[in-house]
Amino acid sequence: MDYQASLTFARARDQEDELGGYQAKFFLPLGLARDGKTVTYLAGNSLGLQPRAATDLIEDEMDRWNRFAVEGHFLGDTKWVDYHTLFTKSLAKIVGANESEVVAMGELSANLHLLLASFYRPEGERKLILMEAGAFPSDRFIVESHVKWHGLDPKDVIVEIHPEDGRYILDTDQITETIGGLGDELALVMMSGVQYFTGQYFDMESITKAAHAVGAKAGWDCAHAVGNVPMLLHDWNVDFAVWCSYKYLNGGPGAPGGIFVHDTHGLNPETPRLAGWWGHNRATRFNMDGPFDPMPGAEGWQLSNASVIGLTPLRSSLELFDDAGIMRLRERSRNLTGYLEFMINRADPDYEVFEIITPTEPKHRGCQLSVAVHGPLGKPIFDALKMASIICDWREPTQEGGPGVIRLAPTPLYNTYMDILRAGETLRVVLETVKKQMG
Repeated sequence: MDYQASLTFARARDQEDELGGYQAKFFLPLGLARDGKTVTYLAGNSLGLQPRAATDLIEDEMDRWNRFAVEGHFLGDTKWVDYHTLFTKSLAKIVGANESEVVAMGELSANLHLLLASFYRPEGERKLILMEAGAFPSDRFIVESHVKWHGLDPKDVIVEIHPEDGRYILDTDQITETIGGLGDELALVMMSGVQYFTGQYFDMESITKAAHAVGAKAGWDCAHAVGNVPMLLHDWNVDFAVWCSYKYLNGGPGAPGGIFVHDTHGLNPETPRLAGWWGHNRATRFNMDGPFDPMPGAEGWQLSNASVIGLTPLRSSLELFDDAGIMRLRERSRNLTGYLEFMINRADPDYEVFEIITPTEPKHRGCQLSVAVHGPLGKPIFDALKMASIICDWREPTQEGGPGVIRLAPTPLYNTYMDILRAGETLRVVLETVKKQMG
């Protein structure tokens, strides 16, 4: 696309874009507006916007609680006893799964604990876990705790793969060759679908295939991938995946997440797991006896009944995903992200301060662009953007001396070309201003 930094271009693109009207289906955070400026929200990678329909759906469930109390579990189209099933069809389409392979449940970190209990089963020499260096801290903490749970030392068991010198991203060949080198000592590959810091979209299919070739399992944290990039978890033979729902899925702060368990494992009742009563056979669940008889598929990993009020906003968002379609959103994402890349490069054409560390190839990234800010200008630039009502995200410089990073995410479900134009022009002005102020 021939991008242009003009109102005429941005307005025309928004007017002709068949998904351009979706922003009106969300509330913009007007409480973040400063001095009458228009809010430009590019932080959907941290917390998605609130769908306008969410409040009515919550009020409906509150009214059902008011009118029916305990009988709300068994009455109406959204009876609470089966509430989690309302999300299954939409989630399966978004992650590329059979409906039996997904369930909306729990919190991301708790879900990862549950699935590692099932899929990290060290035995003999096969005990290593491969992760990308710089994984989200919670993932590292969780993996370390499981290694210790098995009486092993994380320093001996966890293998972190680092980018080559001077780079921020990992080559697929580097990852698959590392897997091959670990061979029959490797028990599990545990990586991010989209890396939270760099925004790199890993080749999940090739990495999973490489893990299976040496007899290891492959699990994925899809917190930054779900609702952002299309996936085919079933066809790629991914063993398991977890995600949260408050980023690109717009389920609200702390919204319950979800899991994927491939049918190879989920339809096998002998697959080990930590059990709970909501994962027990639906037909006999309320008999209150045993032994544990797991529901087939991912539902067999449920522990407790669904958080109805917690899940309800997600219904409103998934209805929009169903209407828009993940592949149409992907195409829009490529265009919006490309426009943001164009505007960032225009703001600093000589690359003196800004360095986009996210892959340049669209197939290797989602909608997030991570911009390393070299020198002392990073935090002042971020603060100035915030004062201009450009809402994005700041990551402090690393202890090893790496630069601070501004993360911007033009989310395709609700961001517009006008948003990108406004953010890019503001970034250019802010950079010039901060450079002058700091000499």
